[in-house]
Amino acid sequence: MFDVDTLVSECLAVVHEKDAQRSVREILTRTLEKPLPVQSALGKDWGGLDILYNSPDLTVLNAIWAPGMKLYPHDHRIWAVIGIYGGVEDNTLYRRGPERIEPAGGRAIRESDVLSLGADAIHAVANPERKFTGAIHIYGGDFVNQPRSQWDPDTLIEQPYDLAQIQRLFAEANETWKAQLGQDLDETAG
Repeated sequence: MFDVDTLVSECLAVVHEKDAQRSVREILTRTLEKPLPVQSALGKDWGGLDILYNSPDLTVLNAIWAPGMKLYPHDHRIWAVIGIYGGVEDNTLYRRGPERIEPAGGRAIRESDVLSLGADAIHAVANPERKFTGAIHIYGGDFVNQPRSQWDPDTLIEQPYDLAQIQRLFAEANETWKAQLGQDLDETAG
Protein backbone atom coordinates (compact mmCIF):
# COMPACT_ATOMS: atom_id res chain seq x y z
CA MET A 1 0.00 0.00 0.00
CA PHE A 2 1.36 3.42 -0.98
CA ASP A 3 0.95 6.39 1.35
CA VAL A 4 2.11 9.95 0.53
CA ASP A 5 2.72 10.80 4.19
CA THR A 6 5.02 7.80 4.58
CA LEU A 7 6.99 8.78 1.45
CA VAL A 8 7.36 12.35 2.68
CA SER A 9 8.38 11.23 6.20
CA GLU A 10 11.04 8.89 4.81
CA CYS A 11 12.44 11.65 2.60
CA LEU A 12 12.43 14.20 5.42
CA ALA A 13 14.36 11.74 7.58
CA VAL A 14 17.27 11.72 5.07
CA VAL A 15 17.13 15.19 3.48
CA HIS A 16 19.97 16.52 5.67
CA GLU A 17 22.29 13.57 5.08
CA LYS A 18 25.58 14.17 3.26
CA ASP A 19 24.26 12.42 0.12
CA ALA A 20 20.56 13.15 0.53
CA GLN A 21 19.84 12.82 -3.18
CA ARG A 22 21.16 9.23 -3.24
CA SER A 23 19.10 8.36 -0.15
CA VAL A 24 15.95 9.86 -1.65
CA ARG A 25 16.62 7.98 -4.89
CA GLU A 26 16.78 4.72 -2.92
CA ILE A 27 13.48 5.54 -1.20
CA LEU A 28 11.76 6.37 -4.49
CA THR A 29 13.21 3.29 -6.22
CA ARG A 30 11.86 1.10 -3.42
CA THR A 31 8.48 2.87 -3.58
CA LEU A 32 8.18 2.28 -7.33
CA GLU A 33 9.09 -1.42 -7.22
CA LYS A 34 5.31 -1.83 -7.15
CA PRO A 35 3.98 1.07 -9.24
CA LEU A 36 0.30 0.03 -9.27
CA PRO A 37 -0.45 1.14 -5.67
CA VAL A 38 1.18 4.52 -6.44
CA GLN A 39 -0.82 4.83 -9.64
CA SER A 40 -4.01 3.94 -7.79
CA ALA A 41 -3.33 6.62 -5.17
CA LEU A 42 -2.08 9.43 -7.42
CA GLY A 43 -3.16 8.74 -11.01
CA LYS A 44 -5.83 10.83 -12.73
CA ASP A 45 -7.31 11.23 -16.17
CA TRP A 46 -5.89 14.72 -16.69
CA GLY A 47 -2.50 16.34 -16.57
CA GLY A 48 -1.23 18.70 -13.93
CA LEU A 49 1.25 19.40 -11.16
CA ASP A 50 0.01 18.59 -7.68
CA ILE A 51 2.12 19.72 -4.74
CA LEU A 52 2.06 16.82 -2.28
CA TYR A 53 4.55 18.46 0.13
CA ASN A 54 6.52 21.69 0.14
CA SER A 55 9.01 23.13 2.64
CA PRO A 56 12.34 24.97 2.43
CA ASP A 57 14.14 21.58 2.50
CA LEU A 58 11.96 19.30 0.39
CA THR A 59 9.25 19.38 -2.28
CA VAL A 60 7.28 16.36 -3.50
CA LEU A 61 5.17 16.75 -6.65
CA ASN A 62 2.80 14.49 -8.52
CA ALA A 63 3.35 15.33 -12.20
CA ILE A 64 0.89 13.95 -14.73
CA TRP A 65 1.66 14.55 -18.38
CA ALA A 66 -1.22 14.45 -20.88
CA PRO A 67 -0.61 12.33 -24.00
CA GLY A 68 1.68 14.21 -26.39
CA MET A 69 2.45 16.99 -23.89
CA LYS A 70 5.81 18.77 -24.15
CA LEU A 71 7.34 21.06 -21.57
CA TYR A 72 10.12 23.33 -22.81
CA PRO A 73 13.60 23.40 -21.29
CA HIS A 74 13.87 24.51 -17.68
CA ASP A 75 16.14 24.17 -14.68
CA HIS A 76 15.46 23.58 -10.99
CA ARG A 77 18.64 24.89 -9.32
CA ILE A 78 18.17 22.17 -6.70
CA TRP A 79 18.71 18.44 -7.11
CA ALA A 80 15.79 16.34 -8.32
CA VAL A 81 14.80 12.68 -8.25
CA ILE A 82 12.06 11.69 -10.71
CA GLY A 83 10.29 8.33 -10.65
CA ILE A 84 7.66 7.05 -13.07
CA TYR A 85 4.61 5.14 -11.83
CA GLY A 86 2.93 4.91 -15.23
CA GLY A 87 3.76 5.75 -18.84
CA VAL A 88 6.94 7.26 -20.27
CA GLU A 89 8.72 10.56 -19.66
CA ASP A 90 11.23 11.61 -22.34
CA ASN A 91 13.89 13.91 -20.93
CA THR A 92 16.04 15.96 -23.29
CA LEU A 93 19.11 17.25 -21.50
CA TYR A 94 20.86 20.54 -22.29
CA ARG A 95 24.08 22.32 -21.41
CA ARG A 96 24.72 26.04 -21.35
CA GLY A 97 26.33 27.47 -24.45
CA PRO A 98 27.78 30.95 -24.97
CA GLU A 99 24.41 32.53 -25.87
CA ARG A 100 21.83 29.76 -25.49
CA ILE A 101 21.52 26.19 -24.34
CA GLU A 102 22.53 23.27 -26.54
CA PRO A 103 21.14 19.70 -26.61
CA ALA A 104 23.37 17.32 -24.66
CA GLY A 105 21.62 13.97 -24.79
CA GLY A 106 18.53 12.56 -23.21
CA ARG A 107 16.90 9.71 -21.42
CA ALA A 108 13.46 8.13 -21.56
CA ILE A 109 12.26 6.83 -18.22
CA ARG A 110 9.49 4.28 -17.97
CA GLU A 111 7.35 2.72 -15.26
CA SER A 112 9.44 2.02 -12.14
CA ASP A 113 12.47 3.92 -13.53
CA VAL A 114 14.09 6.65 -11.42
CA LEU A 115 16.22 9.51 -12.76
CA SER A 116 18.43 11.82 -10.70
CA LEU A 117 19.23 15.33 -11.89
CA GLY A 118 21.88 17.57 -10.37
CA ALA A 119 21.19 21.14 -9.26
CA ASP A 120 22.70 22.48 -12.49
CA ALA A 121 20.68 20.24 -14.84
CA ILE A 122 18.56 21.71 -17.63
CA HIS A 123 15.97 19.48 -19.25
CA ALA A 124 12.80 19.43 -21.33
CA VAL A 125 10.11 16.81 -20.75
CA ALA A 126 7.70 15.14 -23.18
CA ASN A 127 5.14 12.37 -23.01
CA PRO A 128 5.45 10.52 -26.34
CA GLU A 129 2.59 8.11 -25.68
CA ARG A 130 -1.16 8.14 -26.22
CA LYS A 131 -1.79 7.64 -22.53
CA PHE A 132 -1.10 9.72 -19.43
CA THR A 133 2.29 9.55 -17.76
CA GLY A 134 2.46 9.81 -13.98
CA ALA A 135 5.59 10.68 -12.05
CA ILE A 136 6.70 11.58 -8.56
CA HIS A 137 9.20 14.45 -8.60
CA ILE A 138 11.17 15.03 -5.40
CA TYR A 139 13.36 18.11 -5.00
CA GLY A 140 16.05 18.92 -2.44
CA GLY A 141 14.58 22.30 -1.59
CA ASP A 142 11.63 24.63 -2.12
CA PHE A 143 10.68 23.99 -5.75
CA VAL A 144 7.71 26.37 -5.51
CA ASN A 145 9.69 29.46 -4.47
CA GLN A 146 13.13 28.65 -5.91
CA PRO A 147 14.09 31.23 -8.56
CA ARG A 148 14.90 29.43 -11.80
CA SER A 149 14.84 29.72 -15.58
CA GLN A 150 13.04 28.38 -18.60
CA TRP A 151 14.17 28.58 -22.21
CA ASP A 152 12.15 29.54 -25.24
CA PRO A 153 11.59 26.25 -27.14
CA ASP A 154 12.40 27.84 -30.51
CA THR A 155 15.28 30.22 -29.75
CA LEU A 156 16.63 28.40 -26.66
CA ILE A 157 17.16 31.82 -25.06
CA GLU A 158 16.93 31.98 -21.25
CA GLN A 159 14.03 33.74 -19.51
CA PRO A 160 12.61 33.76 -15.97
CA TYR A 161 10.57 30.69 -15.01
CA ASP A 162 6.82 31.36 -15.17
CA LEU A 163 4.73 28.90 -13.13
CA ALA A 164 1.46 30.39 -14.44
CA GLN A 165 2.65 29.71 -17.99
CA ILE A 166 3.51 26.13 -17.02
CA GLN A 167 0.01 25.64 -15.57
CA ARG A 168 -1.44 26.96 -18.86
CA LEU A 169 0.64 24.41 -20.79
CA PHE A 170 -0.82 21.60 -18.69
CA ALA A 171 -4.37 22.95 -19.27
CA GLU A 172 -3.76 23.29 -23.02
CA ALA A 173 -2.38 19.74 -23.21
CA ASN A 174 -5.49 18.45 -21.44
CA GLU A 175 -7.76 20.31 -23.87
CA THR A 176 -5.77 19.06 -26.86
CA TRP A 177 -6.08 15.49 -25.58
CA LYS A 178 -9.83 15.85 -24.98
CA ALA A 179 -10.29 17.20 -28.50
CA GLN A 180 -8.17 14.38 -29.95
CA LEU A 181 -10.06 11.80 -27.90
CA GLY A 182 -13.38 13.15 -29.17
CA GLN A 183 -12.04 13.04 -32.71
CA ASP A 184 -10.92 9.42 -32.25
CA LEU A 185 -14.35 8.49 -30.89
CA ASP A 186 -16.06 10.18 -33.85
CA GLU A 187 -13.83 8.30 -36.30
CA THR A 188 -14.56 4.90 -34.73
CA ALA A 189 -18.31 5.58 -34.57
CA GLY A 190 -18.50 6.48 -38.29
